[in-house]
Amino acid sequence: MHPMVAHKHRTHHVASGRFGLGAGINLAFVVAEVAFGIASHSIALVADAAHNMGDVLGLLLAWAAATLARRVPSSTHTYGLRKTTLLATLANAVLLLVAIGGVVWEAVHRLQRSEPVQASIIIVVAAVGVLVNGGSALLFMKERQHDTNVRAAFTHLVADAAIAVCVVMAGVLVWLTGWQWIDPVTSLAVSVAVVAMTWSMLRDAVGSVVDAVPSHVDYRSVRRYLEELPNVREVHDLHIWRLSSTETALTAHLVVPWSACPPDFVQDVCTNLHDRFQIEHSTLQLERPDAVDPCVLGPEDKV
Repeated sequence: MHPMVAHKHRTHHVASGRFGLGAGINLAFVVAEVAFGIASHSIALVADAAHNMGDVLGLLLAWAAATLARRVPSSTHTYGLRKTTLLATLANAVLLLVAIGGVVWEAVHRLQRSEPVQASIIIVVAAVGVLVNGGSALLFMKERQHDTNVRAAFTHLVADAAIAVCVVMAGVLVWLTGWQWIDPVTSLAVSVAVVAMTWSMLRDAVGSVVDAVPSHVDYRSVRRYLEELPNVREVHDLHIWRLSSTETALTAHLVVPWSACPPDFVQDVCTNLHDRFQIEHSTLQLERPDAVDPCVLGPEDKV
């Protein structure tokens, strides 16, 4: 097995178990946070719980992606079931926005009719949230450099720990001042932060479903690299899209004299596409410049 492929399989295997562990820890905390949020009448804790539930779903989706990445393609699913993770991410983003909408609705009502909250419970539960999210992030610290899926989970968990710190500070302010409006205002601030993070995920998920070029790939740079290859006279029918949350595919037609291509030309180009642009699945079609009939996919408006 190629070292690059072997490392990828090892990373998926290690990440899979850690996604499961992280999801389990965060799910237990979500249940506790909702219970204490209701008991303390804190809408800020409930808002943070809704956000953390989104983290659980995200970790489960990432876990599924790591598992599906190891499945062998079949005659009916030649790419396997990798793309289902993108559909699940889209559903996750929509559900999270709906949940946050409910929290905002309740927070606005709380601003109109103040309800006393138990600041001590808010402080303790949110402080536990800092430890849970920070500890979960540490699970992915090492592998985040090699897997974009792991890196996304790590970044999200670190952001969650920061939000939990804000809730702790809100609880301290309520405890010191007695100002009950701080709790719903904090929940609104948390909701805005969650919507900002979720909106980016929603945009990327929609883009992936309609086969947009992944945000981490510069289409123009890839095209320029292919056009500047020795003896390549033309590049057309270039497509770049996501296969899953961790894998990117590319197809392209290269017009090049076959006699000028070294034996390892295609293999070398595919390796460079992986190393320079993180494109794992590349398919290149070589076409002779002296072909009698030009490629029907040559025009830019043809797909």
